[in-house]
Amino acid sequence: MGCNVLFLMILVLIQLKVCEPQNQPEQYSRSSDDSVNKDNAALTWIPKSKSIFDVQSGKSSGGLKRRKRDLVIPPINFPENDRGPFPKQMVRIRSSNAKEIAVTYSVTGPGADQPPVGLFTIDRNSGWLYVTQPLDREAQDKYKLQAHAVGAGGQVVEDPMDIIINVIDMNDNKPVFTQNPFLGSIDEAAKPGTEFMKVEATDADQPGTDNSDLRYSIVSQEPKMPHDNMFAINPVTGGIRLSLSGLDREKYPKYTLEIQVADMKGDGAAVLGKAVITVTDSNDNAPQFEQTSYTVSVPENEVGYVVVKMPVTDGDEPNTPAFWTKYKIISGDTNGAFNITTGPNKMEGIITTAKPLDFEKNSKYTLLVIVENDVPFASPLATSTATVTVDVTDVNEAPVFKPVKLSITKPEDLPVGADLALYTATDPDTAMKQKVSYKTGHDPAGWLSVSKDTGLIKVKSPMDRESLFAKDGKYTATILASDDADVPATGTGTLEITLEDVNDNAPTIVERSFSICNKDPAPILLSVTDKDGPGFAAPFHVELQGDSRNNWTARMNDTKTGIILTLKTRLAADSYNVVLKVSDNQHESQASSVTVKVCDCQGNDVQCSEGRAAGVGLPVILGILGAVLGLLLLVLLLLMFMRRRSTVKKEPLLPEDDVRDNIYYYDEEGGGEDDQDYDLSVLHRGLDNRPDVFRNDVAPTFMAAPQYRPRPANPDDIGNFIDDNLKAADNDPTAPPYDSLLVFDYEGGGSEAGSLSSLNSSSSGGDQDYDNLNEWGPRFKKLADMYGGGED
Repeated sequence: MGCNVLFLMILVLIQLKVCEPQNQPEQYSRSSDDSVNKDNAALTWIPKSKSIFDVQSGKSSGGLKRRKRDLVIPPINFPENDRGPFPKQMVRIRSSNAKEIAVTYSVTGPGADQPPVGLFTIDRNSGWLYVTQPLDREAQDKYKLQAHAVGAGGQVVEDPMDIIINVIDMNDNKPVFTQNPFLGSIDEAAKPGTEFMKVEATDADQPGTDNSDLRYSIVSQEPKMPHDNMFAINPVTGGIRLSLSGLDREKYPKYTLEIQVADMKGDGAAVLGKAVITVTDSNDNAPQFEQTSYTVSVPENEVGYVVVKMPVTDGDEPNTPAFWTKYKIISGDTNGAFNITTGPNKMEGIITTAKPLDFEKNSKYTLLVIVENDVPFASPLATSTATVTVDVTDVNEAPVFKPVKLSITKPEDLPVGADLALYTATDPDTAMKQKVSYKTGHDPAGWLSVSKDTGLIKVKSPMDRESLFAKDGKYTATILASDDADVPATGTGTLEITLEDVNDNAPTIVERSFSICNKDPAPILLSVTDKDGPGFAAPFHVELQGDSRNNWTARMNDTKTGIILTLKTRLAADSYNVVLKVSDNQHESQASSVTVKVCDCQGNDVQCSEGRAAGVGLPVILGILGAVLGLLLLVLLLLMFMRRRSTVKKEPLLPEDDVRDNIYYYDEEGGGEDDQDYDLSVLHRGLDNRPDVFRNDVAPTFMAAPQYRPRPANPDDIGNFIDDNLKAADNDPTAPPYDSLLVFDYEGGGSEAGSLSSLNSSSSGGDQDYDNLNEWGPRFKKLADMYGGGED
């Protein structure tokens, strides 16, 4: 039991010793009894053949039994950013078998033979572990290696041993703000102590140590108005709060704070950042009327009339609820005659009339209006008011009928000229002392007349309850009343007359024609109607008149509303008129004639054979069709005859000795001086005296005749003269059907110049081949015919 206690104490001492921070490499010696051998300054493997005491029950007389167990090496702590020199010793590893055989050492793992390769090395012979460069805890805070020991022949003399190296943090990183600048806002009406934003920074050093323990502070404030310490910051959390009152967005809309953050609880490395604070608007400015009193005139009887527009101003931020306005009439409008709304720009109040104003009742209103914002004031403020004086102007109002609709009941048979009603109107313009006159307005049947001066309505023409103008026994008309102003105003009243029915209509038979068989005919039911009301209609009574009694019987049906007509004598097939006298319950009657077509048939199956085809007979139809076909044939022959005449080419109506040749002028510049003396009038005479030619080989074309230029006085213009008249001749529908140049080379009758046709008798061209003229185009066709045709 004492050995176990000693073993536990040794382990505690080893752990305490290893955990102590050391500036120099610490060396541990692990012997067979787990004691720390500082003289050897090395970690020693326990040989496999040795054991450690452990507590275990068993057959041992001493109560103790030896068994083998592994040891865990405490982590090795090494500071980051060590300045060397490198490689620098960290710890020495040694096997207890090294006294007996030659042992070589090696390490494996990340930092040794794995990336980052070569960060840790070990002396093969001595077992010293080295670090080759400074460590960076922020890159990797722990390394786990394995130490190996082998003999000279390569045999493994020890099991691999784990070595854990912890990198001790150093304050080698400055704090970093998560953003810069920080943006925040605060309402200008906020109270001191209100925290409205937060700044934040991070530090890459080891958390939970002074190296990463940050503190915040405000270095400066811009602007420093109204106080230079308007804001405060929580040094630990970075929360910014309002320190003093006095924010005013209209004066200082924005603040910029310079914030410092430092590690080591504020005593270490420090960096600066900015916080931009925007002061948001609160409703701390009451809107103000630009004008506090208005006097306006409004005509009476106008609903929706714009009385006045009242613009306002507001010092708060535009286009915000603290800037927008609403209005209220707080006095002067007891009967709700006015309405006030906010204008489209939300910065003006618009008063309109909600009811017709009456000059005769109230000619002036004094309204008191207040203006407020859409949101409540941030603090109590005095509201702005405006006074609006409304003067109601008198206008000529139309007379008013009382009642607007007058209903009366009169019998429909009132005589013409009888009084119906006195329907008058009053003029509301009592101060104008105007006279009212009357006339009928809409009187669809023209039954009424009204006295111009008194408004007494009389019967103008007989009224009829059964007329189309009376709906359900009621006749409606309008009466107009006008004053005598310069521009008269007219009022309208409605007169509704309920017409009392009188027996002024005899009953009539609805069916006026029908067919019946002459053999065993079935009775015919005829319907009877009466335009009068129920008191002057059914039950009806019927009587046959004249010869109708000989062949027919007539009686009323059970309801006394229909006539049962029966043929009692067999009649030849033909049409017959049956006269029936029908009377109502007040003995108002009239005779009605019914056309009955008696057919040669039996019973109810009425089949009447036509004696001849209805309408126009077949021969007549055939005759009409033949006449139409003959007319069409005649028109076709006429068209063919006219077309044949138009296709036959006739010789122009010209004299037999009239010869026209086409002469062309090809860039001849003229002869000598003797050749310049010529008289162009000789050529022009033929143009002026050309015969009128009628083109009988083509259909006439109705178009404007071309204008020919007169011969120019200047010989230099002869070229333009010929060109212009050539174009005119080309478009002349009355020109001869040869060539348009004929109008220029035609010599006319009695010409003083020699005939150009003498070219035909010239012997100078006998040896010439004129057949090529056919290839020169239509303008040379005449010459080709004259000279290229051989002897012909």
